[in-house]
Amino acid sequence: MKAIASDTYGMPDVLVLRDVDPPTMGDDDVLVRIHAASVNPLDWHYTTGTPYLLRLTDGLRRPKRPIRGADLAGLVESVGANVTEFRPGDAVFGSTRGSFAEYASVAQKALAPVPSTMTLEEAAAVPIAALTALQGLRDHARLRVGQSVLINGAAGGVGTFAVQIAKALGAEVTGVCSTKNVEMVRSLGADHVIDYTEHDFAADDRRYDVMLDNVGNRSLSDCRQVLTRKGTYVIIGGPKTGKWLGPVKRLVAAKVRFMFASQRSVTFLAKENKRELLALGELIEAGQVRSVIDRRYPLRDVADAVRYLAEGHASGKVIITIVDQSNT
Repeated sequence: MKAIASDTYGMPDVLVLRDVDPPTMGDDDVLVRIHAASVNPLDWHYTTGTPYLLRLTDGLRRPKRPIRGADLAGLVESVGANVTEFRPGDAVFGSTRGSFAEYASVAQKALAPVPSTMTLEEAAAVPIAALTALQGLRDHARLRVGQSVLINGAAGGVGTFAVQIAKALGAEVTGVCSTKNVEMVRSLGADHVIDYTEHDFAADDRRYDVMLDNVGNRSLSDCRQVLTRKGTYVIIGGPKTGKWLGPVKRLVAAKVRFMFASQRSVTFLAKENKRELLALGELIEAGQVRSVIDRRYPLRDVADAVRYLAEGHASGKVIITIVDQSNT
């Protein structure tokens, strides 16, 4: 089968299309013919091998798992002996390591049915970004009805989902984005939109119960300043600078800075499982959440897609089209 793989760390050009062996399946696995995948910041980190800290688990000198990608949506090709929830032909979405490929073997607990209102490309945009937004707001920020939330980086992959999920949770939402994305963020349900090229959100007197930070481009002092006395700062993204620790340095600094404050700082890794995917599916079916797609790239151009996302200007998600749905 065709897949995007790399046997070394480096800039996105190390990602090449080549023939690889089909994945092996276990009794609890589902073989998915992937129709679409999406690009996430983690694909940049795993491709470049930075921060170096992640190489402790992914391979010190070279990647242990050369096929890249995580999010996917497609059709079930076959199922393992213990799989009871899916059958061949079912449309599914979820995540696994190695989704920039024609096929992937995925644990059935990591998959869910594609919502009836979504295309496979739209479903591929959901897993990591939407789960991060959902768990960051619902579980870690403990966002409640009537509270206010500031979303820094509201036009990105996590940000576009976060705006919608925060509204679904009953919050008053303020999104921060560039001029070109103001109307798009407003269309997602944001009550207020701040164009950072014209206005500094930290200069306002307004305070928020929650700040969801997808960018990490402001000082921790600024972030604390915009929070209420018992507000919560949720760190999702950070600068790519720092080859050894990368965003980990900011996470540690935030823990120290908030340690003796009445405010909280939170960081986490999203839990990817069927229960959470089904929760997102309910929001999608109810019309409260949708995918925003910026660009689509064919499988052979994954390197360009990863490079584009790393530039930090994508509006919503970047999709890898593996099967042209117009021909299926």
